[in-house]
Amino acid sequence: MAWTLEQLNAASPAEALQMLDGLYEHSPWIAEAALQLRPFRSLAQLKYAMVQVLNGAGVERQLELIRAHPELAGKAMVAQALTAESTNEQSQAGLTHCTPEEFARIQQLNTDYNARFGFPFILAVRGPRGTGLSRQEIIATFARRLSNHPDFERAEALRNIHRIAEIRLNDKFGAEPVLGNDVWDWHERLAQHSDPGYAEKGQLTVTYLTDAHRACAQRISHWMRDCGFDEVEIDAVGNVVGRYKPATPDGKYLMTGSHYDTVRNGGKYDGRLGIFVPMACVRELHRQAKRLPFGIEVVAFAEEEGQRYKATFLGSGALIGDFRNEWLDQKDADGIPMREAMQHAGLCIGDIPKLRRDAARYLGFIEVHIEQGPVLNELDIPLGVVTSINGGVRYVCEMLGMASHAGTTPMDRRRDAALGVAELALYMEQRAARDGDSVATIGMLQVPGGSINVVPGKCSFSMDMRAPTDAQRDAMVADVLAQLEEIAQRRGLQYKAELAMKVAAAPSAPAWQHRWEKAVDALGVPVYRMPSGAGHDAMKLHEIMPQAMLFVRGLHGGISHNPLESSTADDIQLAVDAFSHVLQQLAAE
Repeated sequence: MAWTLEQLNAASPAEALQMLDGLYEHSPWIAEAALQLRPFRSLAQLKYAMVQVLNGAGVERQLELIRAHPELAGKAMVAQALTAESTNEQSQAGLTHCTPEEFARIQQLNTDYNARFGFPFILAVRGPRGTGLSRQEIIATFARRLSNHPDFERAEALRNIHRIAEIRLNDKFGAEPVLGNDVWDWHERLAQHSDPGYAEKGQLTVTYLTDAHRACAQRISHWMRDCGFDEVEIDAVGNVVGRYKPATPDGKYLMTGSHYDTVRNGGKYDGRLGIFVPMACVRELHRQAKRLPFGIEVVAFAEEEGQRYKATFLGSGALIGDFRNEWLDQKDADGIPMREAMQHAGLCIGDIPKLRRDAARYLGFIEVHIEQGPVLNELDIPLGVVTSINGGVRYVCEMLGMASHAGTTPMDRRRDAALGVAELALYMEQRAARDGDSVATIGMLQVPGGSINVVPGKCSFSMDMRAPTDAQRDAMVADVLAQLEEIAQRRGLQYKAELAMKVAAAPSAPAWQHRWEKAVDALGVPVYRMPSGAGHDAMKLHEIMPQAMLFVRGLHGGISHNPLESSTADDIQLAVDAFSHVLQQLAAE
């Protein structure tokens, strides 16, 4: 029999603790402390309460908890001495049926891991979907995490323990993230399409108007029809547009969506999460035969990443009238012009100007996106409300000094171009940190024709600087350029700094940000506000209508643009619930 939240809230302390028995391995004190915070509005609130208890318990108690867990496929499993919960989990992951080679490999990894960290390897083997990781995935994760820093690995072990507890709690309360599972499955199925050269390696790459890209568009369009959208089309730039009509013909539309193209060897969730979450919400409205006072337009943007052609935000840009005809003559690495690729895909180039939206017909634009960073993951918070999409600038630079003999040139007579850039890089780190939420990066640094015994006479480098507001960004840029000038003068160097890109910040519209905040609060999880350091389609729509974004926690340190990019079905379910809540707010307004 599954428990209910109402029963938990009404139970005596002893009864409530019994209901939560076994969530944390041999450590009932976590649930006991969390229960002091009753009543809970949701299971998500209870989960976070337990996270807070453990976070505040101190390192020694955290290590005690980690060490209370058995090794994967270890002695306790062989001796059948695991708890019922651990037995179930290791069995679901197939660890009770390892081949001799797999068992030997895991035993060696257990030994190496314990020697490095002093505690057993912890992994939520039922995985992000709750149905179990494969033995190959477990072994690969085990091997990868061996190289982590000890402090990071201890935190990663605790995060996996919280995930184990989350799944166990779901089992006890009969809670299944049904819509989160569906959205998670859509990601997996869409990821079957990948460009040649990557598909053969099991890597995900979907660039603009390749066969894989067009297959994705077809798959999304069919799913939209299955979800009950009234109109579905692939427009003149390849966007997949689904419209769910309002209750009255004159109703405005809420626009939402994200992109379905990827970076090379990227992840499954970047962009696509923002397509599938609203699709699930529309499907539920359709199943209930329910119309809202406004329509919902979900746009799967064809291009955002700029991977095949240098034309980022092509899909969302077309909707605001920002499609540049000179892009059509750009050629990809195989010499194929964009114009030819579009014609081959059957797109009507002449119709592109017609894609521009009349902002007066829309309430605004909202976007759900995986965070693509470590913040929510480190804080153990499932959702984040975006306050602003950072404005950014990029420079392509060159520092010029004098190449000279590394053995015969005294240190006080050198004009070392690389050291000048190194000094600048350290200043950029300090200057960005001073703001708290600015970031500055020298992502490319090269000594052309460098030699091991030559003082660098030339250094090519890039600068990328971002901040939540244009004023904050511009102040940082001014300081960095002034420091570049000072370094060059003092070291006897010359430099070139060419502005390569400048993008305005896109602050969230206060009313729309507040709607996300109300939705997140209604779920019982913390309302955490944060800027977006990455660019998103929302920053293009921001030019003609109000916008606001919701971030969803990622796994593996929040890594993105990487095959490890992932999220749990439970976190995705919370995103679907939050999106539905925003729809309800708008309908009530």
